[in-house]
Amino acid sequence: MTALAIQTNDLRKTYDDVVAVNGVNLEVKQGTITALLGGNGAGKSTTMAMLLGLLLPTSGHVKIFGHNLLRERSKLACLMNFSSPYFDLPNRLTVRQNLVVYGHLYSVTNLKNRIDELAEQLQISVLLDRKYGSLSAGQRTRASLAKSILNKPQLLLLDEPTASLDPDTADWVRTLLMDYRQQTGATVFMASHNMFEVERMCDDVIVMKTGEIVARGSPQDLLKNYSRENLEEVFLDIARNRTA
Repeated sequence: MTALAIQTNDLRKTYDDVVAVNGVNLEVKQGTITALLGGNGAGKSTTMAMLLGLLLPTSGHVKIFGHNLLRERSKLACLMNFSSPYFDLPNRLTVRQNLVVYGHLYSVTNLKNRIDELAEQLQISVLLDRKYGSLSAGQRTRASLAKSILNKPQLLLLDEPTASLDPDTADWVRTLLMDYRQQTGATVFMASHNMFEVERMCDDVIVMKTGEIVARGSPQDLLKNYSRENLEEVFLDIARNRTA
């Protein structure tokens, strides 16, 4: 049986009378790229926050690599990392300063060499001594990705990894992430609204609606089950309550 990177049991989050996540059971296999899909308000961001340990569930449990996240958060933190275009790094720090700060937080060994390695790999050498706040959207994405793989995480969580990027930069980012998975065997779990991206990158897809999982499977399985030619059509069917 394939080991699991992420496992949740009846995960639930409520805010007073509002149910944001309602009894979600996730199983994400190690070494895969898995997408979490859903419309606005589906519960994706809340689920992601609970997987990161940033938000306490109302009930249920999260296991990362078989360990209880809430009980062993400090032990698991070094195995994980996160990136989102909606959460900036400190704008007044240079890219290098940001990477040094996060490198110390993650106890990265040979930090200078690691930063130099990432700068070459992500083509950000000329950006290292520029303030993060002065960068373009595409440059910020590259710098944030450098931060997200700085500690060589075994589990990389991404929120809309190519949002607001031009097609060339978005393609570059997708290739980088697929290469990182192939080279390291890491697990990538990503929330995305880009159906082309999901079809190209992902082994598995999980679809949420109103806080619950309503469909799951490989991109090919979902296309077959819904008799559709692309995942955007599948997404619309689910959003509009059309059954498979």
